[in-house]
Amino acid sequence: MDVRTSCTRDCPDACGLIATVDNDRVVRLSGDPDHPVTRGFLCYRVGTHYLARQYSPERLTSPLLREGDAFRAIPWDEALDLVATRLDRIRSESGAAAIVHTQGGGSLGILKNLNRTFFGLLGATRTHGDVCDGAGSAAQEADFGGVDSNDLTDLVHAETIVLWGKNITASSPHTTPFLNQARKRGVRTWLIDPLPHKTRALVDRYVQVRPGSDGALALAIARTIVDRGHVHPDAASYCANLDAFVALVRSRSVDEWAREADVPPATVDALADAYTRGGPVTTLIGWGMQRRANGATQVRCVDALHALTGNVGIAGGSASFGVTRRNPFHLDFVKQAALGVPRTLPVPLLGRAILDARDPPIRAVVVDNHNPVATNPESGTTIEALRTREFVVVLDQFLTDTARCAHLVLPTTTMLEEEDIIGSYGHHHLSAVRPVGRKLEGPRTDLEIYQALARRLGLPETYQRSEREWIDEFLTKTRAHGVGYDTLLERATFDPDSDPIAWRGRRFATPTGKFHFVTEHRPAPGRSTEFPLALHGLSTGRWQGSQLTEADEDREGELEVTVHPDACAGLADGAQAWLESEAMRLPVVLRHDANYRSDCVYAPRARSVRRQLCVNQLVTARLTDFGDGAAYYDQGVRITPR
Repeated sequence: MDVRTSCTRDCPDACGLIATVDNDRVVRLSGDPDHPVTRGFLCYRVGTHYLARQYSPERLTSPLLREGDAFRAIPWDEALDLVATRLDRIRSESGAAAIVHTQGGGSLGILKNLNRTFFGLLGATRTHGDVCDGAGSAAQEADFGGVDSNDLTDLVHAETIVLWGKNITASSPHTTPFLNQARKRGVRTWLIDPLPHKTRALVDRYVQVRPGSDGALALAIARTIVDRGHVHPDAASYCANLDAFVALVRSRSVDEWAREADVPPATVDALADAYTRGGPVTTLIGWGMQRRANGATQVRCVDALHALTGNVGIAGGSASFGVTRRNPFHLDFVKQAALGVPRTLPVPLLGRAILDARDPPIRAVVVDNHNPVATNPESGTTIEALRTREFVVVLDQFLTDTARCAHLVLPTTTMLEEEDIIGSYGHHHLSAVRPVGRKLEGPRTDLEIYQALARRLGLPETYQRSEREWIDEFLTKTRAHGVGYDTLLERATFDPDSDPIAWRGRRFATPTGKFHFVTEHRPAPGRSTEFPLALHGLSTGRWQGSQLTEADEDREGELEVTVHPDACAGLADGAQAWLESEAMRLPVVLRHDANYRSDCVYAPRARSVRRQLCVNQLVTARLTDFGDGAAYYDQGVRITPR
């Protein structure tokens, strides 16, 4: 039997799934051929690999209570009573602000918003900012008044597509058919990225920019456009700060901007032509370039090219960083509960923020949909923060690095065992999630766990609604257009309140109704001679975030890093070495690639800390220029013999 559901993993594609069920067990996952984006295929992480995770013998099936260095299984009622008793005591003695909740993107189901709601009703501390897209989202909020993009099907209306720091083969594989369709129509394609990754094979021209200097390249292009008199004739009518932006780009010559970006002036000329003379331009902006101390400014400089040339609010013209996935849903109850939060801590600095919190200090931490020990910068500080708290609870499906720091681990369900709805941060389609096959005995949904705790802690009865009742409330806006849960069970549906052309007619959501130009340049921070290489911990098509099981890690083996032959202290390809930062060092195996920049080291991100495979251990926690994102890629490292 085939059952339609959806993927809720942290990915912009938000795919439609067809689950083939035999004897109450899912035996195959395939892409929904009727989903407008999925179009019948899935990535390796889900189509090939997910069922091994779903039915892994490592799945947690009962609550685990720490006893010394080990855990023992306990009944659910005992576990929930323990959590409620400990949280209530801390709330009585120090106030609920002594409890902090941190939630990640382990599932993007909309019902997961109710996790935060529980802590809002409790009055606990929560986290703010984002280790994924905080800077880029803040940049587009400042420029456009929100985060939105033209629909993927609009790529065929472009004459030029620029993938700026975006590796679609790893981070959004379902963009690939839309790009290929556009290329068949003759659309010109560029890739701008320090790393010559697999997406390079899908484009006509590749520009290997210096890490952290994308903003300088954008300003070099803008200077060329201004000098040629190719600014859109109506720009002053739909833009604010145009004169200040022009003054910024004219503060340095094209050659000076290009030299900072390490890009030949001739390439700048060609890109300026692409943005002004070849018809509409869409730029697909990746997440890596905004994970820097100047990350938001870099995205704003790229946005500025679109406003300067009129490539926004039209078919084929879009500065596409993403889509705000929660916009279609009626989340008033969630927003109201958030008003009860007394303070927030920046999630990119989570470990240090917990250790430094005062009035009151943090005594308890609750973590769900998140493995911050592996995914956050400065893993060691996060471990110290968790291990020195009075009470730490982690909700997870597996015994992750973070779960191993907990006093109590509560087992949760997977996306194949839950009822939910989902939007996307890469397209505008909404879809339904439903249980398929037999649910593993033992794990509970997040909502079941938090509702049980809410009853024990005397929180408002309004929180005690069924999953379907919550879904119906969250779909209030779409139901006004005839799109309810039953509709989404049948098919993915374009958000009826969205426009396939973002900012159509160049009408923006800023307070002025105009696009707001960036007016300052922030160069990339320099690196010391002691640690001269820029560390890039990158997404991989082989696993999602840090969601590797122990068996996965066994197959992956020792940490391999890729470097230019000139960057590795004379060590041979395949040599064992140390990868070192000012914080610590990791054992690695070197792989040479002469196509890479000689000032960078590339490694897969978010692997096991316990097994010394996670490069985030090397990264000092820093915030981006604004948006409270994580500046992962400013970390300097070196390679030494082992």
